[in-house]
Amino acid sequence: MRTVDPEIPYLLLTPGPLTTSKTVKQAMMHDYCTWDDDYNSIVSDIRRRLVALAGQREPEFTSVLMQGSGTFSVEATIGSIVPEKGKLLIIANGAYGRRMAAIAERLRVPHEVLTFDETEPADPDHVQRALAADATFTHVAVVHCETTTGMLNPVEPIGQIVREQRCSLIVDAMSSLGGIPMTMDSLPADFLISSANKCIQGVPGFGFVIARRAALEESRGCARSLSLDLYDQWQEMEQKHGKWRFTSPTHVVRAFAQALNELDSEGGVTARHNRYRENHRRLVSGMQQLGFRPLLDAACQSPIITAFYYPDDANFTFTAFYNALKRRRFVIYPGKVSSADTFRIGTIGHVFPDDIDQLIAAVAETVEELGLRLPAAGG
Repeated sequence: MRTVDPEIPYLLLTPGPLTTSKTVKQAMMHDYCTWDDDYNSIVSDIRRRLVALAGQREPEFTSVLMQGSGTFSVEATIGSIVPEKGKLLIIANGAYGRRMAAIAERLRVPHEVLTFDETEPADPDHVQRALAADATFTHVAVVHCETTTGMLNPVEPIGQIVREQRCSLIVDAMSSLGGIPMTMDSLPADFLISSANKCIQGVPGFGFVIARRAALEESRGCARSLSLDLYDQWQEMEQKHGKWRFTSPTHVVRAFAQALNELDSEGGVTARHNRYRENHRRLVSGMQQLGFRPLLDAACQSPIITAFYYPDDANFTFTAFYNALKRRRFVIYPGKVSSADTFRIGTIGHVFPDDIDQLIAAVAETVEELGLRLPAAGG
């Protein structure tokens, strides 16, 4: 078992913000000037490394960083790249697909929503029929890992259909990039969106977009926002060697650079993916042994976050369950599914298999403390 760090009051078993290493936190202990060449060289290096992380090379691909949470980068992308005479097809089977639809609605981006059940993977055949039926679609947006449930959507076959229909694919890879092997060519995507505080294991403060340069260049003048103008932000970083248009989250950027170093030291995305998969395997096995049931079928379940049904016991309340686990240093997540009562447990971040073993022991203690009656394993 790993020794518990007394400086960490609890582990965040969430889809982000998530538990970070001590060295990532320490990277924020120095101040930086946004105009300084040393700082801007860090930004430029991050941009190059992100393109490589997505399995691509410059100059065909590029990247741009954007202040705010991951949703800011999603909104910047939707609001900046779909032209006035374009049309966006949004694939939604959870809260984050629906959020893209809300963004498009608010920004008056022409769009339609192709909706699937929250426990159902997006169906590529339905996507093909929707695109074939309406030649005005220019862009398609899909969430790779829908953290409402932990669903892993079949982005690769969807992407092939989008390419065949000569549309541009936007992939929300918020909770998957850095933790699940992928390349923009394999998806295939023109825009890949993620955030500093997910599988790369940085801290909250900015998101980023990895883009096919030609597709980004086509978006000039399309933005519906000043501060969330993806093209103008990119041009500032290109022309001024890493400078942001407006005040950048300097401490967070430095922490992210350290997080990228630690991703490399771990062995890259494949090694991190293997750790996350083992975390997930131990979580599901242990929870099932205690009598908890996962929401999703294993075939479409990601190793990022897992939703579990509430136990069928009138004594169970999520608040009591949550607080009891928090006292034992584990912080989990409430459910977000509209059709079932669930809670969620994340398996990403600076969290290791022995942490999951300790979590399962804490859940067993909590079940006993709360007097919960669960079915026997496999029941």
